[in-house]
Amino acid sequence: MRSLKKWPLLLVLILAMAMFLAACGGKDKEAGGDKKDNGNSEQTDDGNAKPADDQSIKVNIKTEPPSLHPGLATDTTSGAVLNQTFEGLLRMNQDEEVEPAMAEKYDVSDDKKTYTFHLREDAKWSNGDPVTAADFEYAWKWILNPKNADADYAYQLYPIKGAEDAKENGASMDDVGIEAKDDHTLVVELENPTAYFLDLTTTYTYFPVNEKVAKDNDKWANDVSDDYVTNGPFLMKSWKHKDEIVLEKNPDYWDADTVKLENITMYMIDDENTAKQMFDNGELDWLGDPLDAVPLAAIPALKDSGDLNINDKAGVYYYAFNIEEKPFDNVNIRKAFALSLDRKAIVDNITKGEQKPAMALVPPSIFKDNEKGYFKDNDIDEAKKYLEKGLKEEGLKKLPTVKISYNTDEGHQAIAQAAQDMWKENLGVDVKLSNEEWAVYLDSMGAGDFQIGRMGWIGDFNDAINFLEIFQSKGGNNYTNWENDDYKKLLKQTRTEKDEKAREEILHKAEDLFMDELPLSPVYFYTNVWTQNEKLKNVEVSPLGNIQFKWGYLAE
Repeated sequence: MRSLKKWPLLLVLILAMAMFLAACGGKDKEAGGDKKDNGNSEQTDDGNAKPADDQSIKVNIKTEPPSLHPGLATDTTSGAVLNQTFEGLLRMNQDEEVEPAMAEKYDVSDDKKTYTFHLREDAKWSNGDPVTAADFEYAWKWILNPKNADADYAYQLYPIKGAEDAKENGASMDDVGIEAKDDHTLVVELENPTAYFLDLTTTYTYFPVNEKVAKDNDKWANDVSDDYVTNGPFLMKSWKHKDEIVLEKNPDYWDADTVKLENITMYMIDDENTAKQMFDNGELDWLGDPLDAVPLAAIPALKDSGDLNINDKAGVYYYAFNIEEKPFDNVNIRKAFALSLDRKAIVDNITKGEQKPAMALVPPSIFKDNEKGYFKDNDIDEAKKYLEKGLKEEGLKKLPTVKISYNTDEGHQAIAQAAQDMWKENLGVDVKLSNEEWAVYLDSMGAGDFQIGRMGWIGDFNDAINFLEIFQSKGGNNYTNWENDDYKKLLKQTRTEKDEKAREEILHKAEDLFMDELPLSPVYFYTNVWTQNEKLKNVEVSPLGNIQFKWGYLAE
C-alpha cells in the first residue's frame, strides 16, 4: 500500500500555521455547517457557581444563516439560531433525554401509532399570542404542501400518516394524520410505530409557526420585525445581515426562570484566525463546534494546554459526486476516486481533531461495524483497476480536469488541497479547486453546478435511517442526484418492519447497496472540537452537534 507524499500535507500545514501566526501574534464544521454541515466535555456543574452580574455572551456562527424559517432551514448554522429562538412540542435536554417543552405531557396509544400532545396553557409567542395546537398543524402541513418545494426536510414528517402521499403526490391534507382537536390538544397519527418519533419532535422541522402571522406575511422570516415571532427561551433582538444577530432572553417564555443568560451576540466572522484572536482577547466566549471552527494550526497548542474539548459526533464528512455530470456518471470512476483517498493522512495531519477515517456512510456510533467500513483506506492498486475499467467504458485514455467545490473555510480548503494532490499522484488526474460562501455554495450544489462537492451530514437523531433516507430521491439534501428503486424499496420496508433486529438488517442492506454504487466518497466521521470561556457554565455540545444556551450562564 502506497502512502501519501508528505510534502503536500506539510505545505498545507506550514501555510495554515503562517496564517495563524499572522492573525494571532503566535499566541497560545464545522462551520457553514451541514446537516446538510464535535477528550471529554466538563461543562456541566453542580449549580453552585455564583452567576456573574453580566449575563451577556458573544459567539461566532461564521456565516449568514441560509434561512431562519423552521420549515426551510436545513443546516447547522440556521439550526444554531433556531434552537435558541424556537421550541417544539418536546426538547432534548442536556442529558440527551426528551423532556416536555411546548407540550407539558403526551399520551401514546397501545399500538404506538397515535400520539396526543397536551400543550401548556401558558405558552406564548413573542407577540403575546398563545401558542396553539393549530400553529403546529399549520407549520407541519405548510412543509408538506407541494407548492413549498424548498422545504427540503419534508421527508422528516413522513412517519406521519398520509404525509408522504401529500407531499409527493398532492394527496389531500385532510388525510394527513395531524389534527388540532382544540387549542391545547394536538393528535398525531403515524403510518407505523416509529421508535424515534419523539426525538423528531425536538428538531426544528417540527417547530410551530404562528399561523396568523405567517398567513398575512409569507416573508415573515426574512428579517427581524414585528412579524418575526418566536416561542423559545430567546428572542431575536436584531439581525444585521452578514454581520451579526443579537438574541435576548424571552421574559414570556414558559420556563423563563431557568434561563440566566440575558443576551447572546452571534457574529458572522468567516475568518477562523480572526475569530481565534477575538477569543484570545476575551471578545468571544466560544470557539469551535458546532458554531464555527477552531483554526487547524491552533489545535495542537490547545490540546497541550488542556483547553480543547473533543467528543464524538454522529456525522460524516464526504465528497458528493454529481452523477449527472461526466465522468462521475460512471460507477467505476467514482470508486477509483473514493479508494484513492488517504483518509488517515487527512485526519492525522490536517484535521487533528480525533476524527475517524470513514469508509462507510452511517457512523460507527450507530453501526459499529462501520469502524472498518466497506473498503480499505488508501487502496491505490484497487483504485487504479477501477480507473482503468472506467476509462475503457468511457472510451478515454485519460480523464479531463475535474473540479472540487467547497464552501469557504480553512479546513475545507486544506482537505481539498490534499485530495487534489492525492488524485493527481494516485490517478494522474488534474484537479482544480473552487470555493464559495456558504449560502451561495448551497445554491450551486442544489442547482447541480459542481462535479465533486464537499458536504457533510450530522444526524438529527441516532438512527441509521436519518443518514440513508437523504438519498432516497433526487433533490432536497441529496446533491448527488443518485436514485435507485431497490434502495427506495428497502427504506420503505424499514418503515413497516416492527422487529428491530429485522429492521436493522434491512438498513444494512440499504447501505450495502448505496456503498456499492458510491454516489459519494466518505472522508471522515466527525468529532466536536471546541474551546470556551471557562466561566461559561452548563452549556453542552451533544453527540448530534447541537448546542443549547437555555441552561447556560456566566459564573463570577
